[in-house]
Amino acid sequence: MSARAKTIRANKPVVGKLPNGQSYAAWIAELKRRYRAAQIKAAVAVNSALIEFYWNLGKDISEKYPGKRRNAEFFRKLSLDLQREIPNATGLSVSNIKYARYFFELYAATSYRPQVVDDNGRGEYRQQLADEMNQSPYRQQTADDKVSQMIQQLVDQLIRVPWGHHMLIIDKCKCDRDKALFYVRRTIQNGWSRNSLLNWLSTDLYDREGKAQTNFELTMPSDDCDLVRQIVKDPQNFEVFGLSEKYSETELKAAIVANIESTLLSFGKGVAFLGREYPVEVGGETKNIDLLFYIVPLHRYLVVEVKTGKYEPADLGQLSGYMAMAKHVLNTPGDNPPVGLLICKEHNRVLAKYHLEELGLPMGITGYELKKVLPTKAQLAKCVADAEREIAIAEKGGKK
Repeated sequence: MSARAKTIRANKPVVGKLPNGQSYAAWIAELKRRYRAAQIKAAVAVNSALIEFYWNLGKDISEKYPGKRRNAEFFRKLSLDLQREIPNATGLSVSNIKYARYFFELYAATSYRPQVVDDNGRGEYRQQLADEMNQSPYRQQTADDKVSQMIQQLVDQLIRVPWGHHMLIIDKCKCDRDKALFYVRRTIQNGWSRNSLLNWLSTDLYDREGKAQTNFELTMPSDDCDLVRQIVKDPQNFEVFGLSEKYSETELKAAIVANIESTLLSFGKGVAFLGREYPVEVGGETKNIDLLFYIVPLHRYLVVEVKTGKYEPADLGQLSGYMAMAKHVLNTPGDNPPVGLLICKEHNRVLAKYHLEELGLPMGITGYELKKVLPTKAQLAKCVADAEREIAIAEKGGKK
């Protein structure tokens, strides 16, 4: 049999079903799925072991060679010695070894003193641990035991993030442990790629999240409040292109929607975009919501009103009207009351706080910042096509 015939025969699909009733094609697909899962599992295991190695390497350097003993020559010699003793090993460069030291020292102080960190990754040092250890269930547990437990809990989180991500976090967060832990937890929660993490680091997400003026604590269950506060940031950062310096509200909304992928990323995971100028029929009239989103985990509509000027009290009245329409017209069984977000160029925080406290609907007020970006190929092609169409129309008009 020729080589070509053998190839054709090997590629010929097997007809029929296997003894268990499964088709051959389905079996191959299942084997592919298992193989990919095994690859991912192996990659995760390798990453976890690598992160743990770097943690312990940094710990050794910090404890065995404190202060001035860690000069440039020390790191150069350590790198060369390790590479000589472990041939073909990667990740033992001078730079990586220095990062291992920074890595341990960035989080070490967090491990060695009582700290309570909430789900958002923001740390608060409290007396809680000391109080717990004075109570009878904790009396037999020494301080060292408690610290060891805290260290292990911390390392269990750190090993879930790739080393390249950690290097970015170290570069951007310096000695700010709470800020670094915030980005570690966000990376785990949202599955950020390295580029996504870099983007969020550059937008100062840590400083913006939870800073918007809201009344969520007064109008929503605590669990819902925590998640919505992650979505609403002050200011909201939007990537836009083709926006003139003197833009209107209509142009701003169009620019936000044109780059909707970036807009959704600015809100975070679990938010779906439903439409711009979303029509709602009320009593025979059609009203249009500026931007309408849906927060999937909370089963709540997110009603967004966009203003290019300074905040005015009447803006909240308009937003509350749209929220009422969403609740009575769009909500279906199982949906919770909508959340409202007013995005304006600037606002008086004290005035906004007073107004929000008097309203019984979950609402927030935030500013915005625009980051101009280059259009994608598809967006550029559309702009060119639109321009050519306008030129053609103008030429036809001139001929007449």
